[in-house]
Amino acid sequence: MLDAQSTWQNFVFYLLPTFSLQALSSALEALRLANEVVGRDVYRWQVISDDGQPAASSCGLLVGAESSLAFERERARRSMSPPTVVVVGGRNAPSMHRQLDAWLRECRNRRGSLVGISGGTIALARAGVAEGRRCAVHWEQFPLFSERFPLVLATQTAFERDGDLYTCAGGDAPFDMFLDLVGRHHGTIVANRVCEKAIAFRTRSAGDRQRLPLHSRVQLNHQAAIKVIELMEANLTEPLLLDDIVRSAGLSRRQIERLFRRELGCSPSRYYLDLRLERAHLLLISSRLPVLEIAIACGFLSASHFSKAYREAYGCAPHQSRFPVCQQKKIRSCGPDDMRSLQIDRRLSNEIRFCCNG
Repeated sequence: MLDAQSTWQNFVFYLLPTFSLQALSSALEALRLANEVVGRDVYRWQVISDDGQPAASSCGLLVGAESSLAFERERARRSMSPPTVVVVGGRNAPSMHRQLDAWLRECRNRRGSLVGISGGTIALARAGVAEGRRCAVHWEQFPLFSERFPLVLATQTAFERDGDLYTCAGGDAPFDMFLDLVGRHHGTIVANRVCEKAIAFRTRSAGDRQRLPLHSRVQLNHQAAIKVIELMEANLTEPLLLDDIVRSAGLSRRQIERLFRRELGCSPSRYYLDLRLERAHLLLISSRLPVLEIAIACGFLSASHFSKAYREAYGCAPHQSRFPVCQQKKIRSCGPDDMRSLQIDRRLSNEIRFCCNG
């Protein structure tokens, strides 16, 4: 990823709005501890924000910035060796930012290394610097990412290393990713010493899963059922026929039906439907895709079928999931007349907001 012969490596951490404080600190601690183990500053870093002002993390804590995007962009143009740019995001998808996109493309054109953390990977993909490359995407962001960036090889892994492009899902995965970088530069002994100092019992490698193993998530140990669920998860956009799925597991449909009801309390068809509805729910709350497009992306043949199934599972219509949580609760508890009043209130509040902004 970087020139290991250099005296030290320079990182620029760009903080997106509502970035993950856990992800940022995990990355910085890996670099800090590496300096401590080696006994000198082999890594240096600076933190910047869009305007050079402190940036608010997802938990509300402000983190100071040393400079602005415009200043760093101009400095990078004058530098002979570009820094490694780390775009740190959070759970929310970042808004369009032409200056950031241009800067990332400039860094790539100058053969600078790029790193995306959580929502930062979306920024890299949007700038067009990740096409044809493997990128680790958080499982909650994965449905939206796959729809918006079909030319990127998205994976639900902890982190990925694809040439000079590093990406990770967020959380504590940045520690694993930067530790992988440290090991490549300074060897396994240094990386292991960093782990000891961080009390890290185990670190993940590039391509390792980010979620708990399937048998742990659903408390299931039957291999045939696990294989059926894995096939379901891999085919949500174009659902497979249940008979075809069951056949690949080596059991009869009746055996799988009994196994699912005993272990999971539902039929295989119901479980498959719930997986597709979960994907739809994540798309609804994380994107502005039309409801019909989301329905199709989750294997539903019609919007009416999707709406009915979604309402039964989540207690509201698909478009209502995009309302604030407090408004969703109000919708679920009110009758037809109350619903009409709620719609009028919402329309009036939008009109007031439009007048104030105008």
